[in-house]
Amino acid sequence: MTTKPLDGQRAILTAGASGIGRAIAEALVAAGARIAICDLDDVALAAFREAHPNSIAIACDVADLAAVERVLTQMLSELGGVDLLMNNAGTAGPTANVEDIDPLDWARCVDVNLNAQFLFIRGVVPAMKKQRSGLILNMSSAAGRLGMPKRAPYAAAKWGVVGLTQSLAMELGPHNIRVNAILPGSVRGDRMDRVLRARAEESGRAVAEIEAEEVAAISLGRMIERDEIADLVVYLASPSGRSISGQSLGVCGNTEILR
Repeated sequence: MTTKPLDGQRAILTAGASGIGRAIAEALVAAGARIAICDLDDVALAAFREAHPNSIAIACDVADLAAVERVLTQMLSELGGVDLLMNNAGTAGPTANVEDIDPLDWARCVDVNLNAQFLFIRGVVPAMKKQRSGLILNMSSAAGRLGMPKRAPYAAAKWGVVGLTQSLAMELGPHNIRVNAILPGSVRGDRMDRVLRARAEESGRAVAEIEAEEVAAISLGRMIERDEIADLVVYLASPSGRSISGQSLGVCGNTEILR
């Protein structure tokens, strides 16, 4: 029997039913992990359950404390613990000048991109401390190291993720719990398409022009594929990643500037 790199590992993944999350979930399953995902999209959840009947898939608003606590109780019980938390859930937030941003839109963007990560981390750390092992991966963005005009709430939240990651790597390291941030660049898919359309509408320019500008700011001259992020997650969760902690790991083709 061939041993898979994540055999026996138990993983919890937010927003795992579609997009980047689905790619990560399927890579974890292929590597031998048992997984539990949550998502807001009931249709995507149903499709995930059909494709992966041995996995756990639950509806959850990651910014709702009561919902997060309820879902984590179920996940931890059914998995029998947790070895990996992948905080993947995110939202693009508004595209607008700062004076035009609705405070409710700002709050929702920060709630989903940053506060939700705290809620899930808070919920799994006691189990990880008890077993003296664990890995927490927080999804940030290239916007977590670069300024981004007209996307202030998103960039602010993603910078916050990096600060949260580095602080917790120090706090939790003595308990043998690793914490890292992943900073994707422009990832090909539906979410990026929506961002490009929003920027095009806000600026009155063509989507094709906005996309060409996006790619021109990447040293490698191409967008990132979802599988590239999933491969990094599997590597970090494998024995090969056992000493990697406190890092902000870019998967962005060296994005030079965000506009």
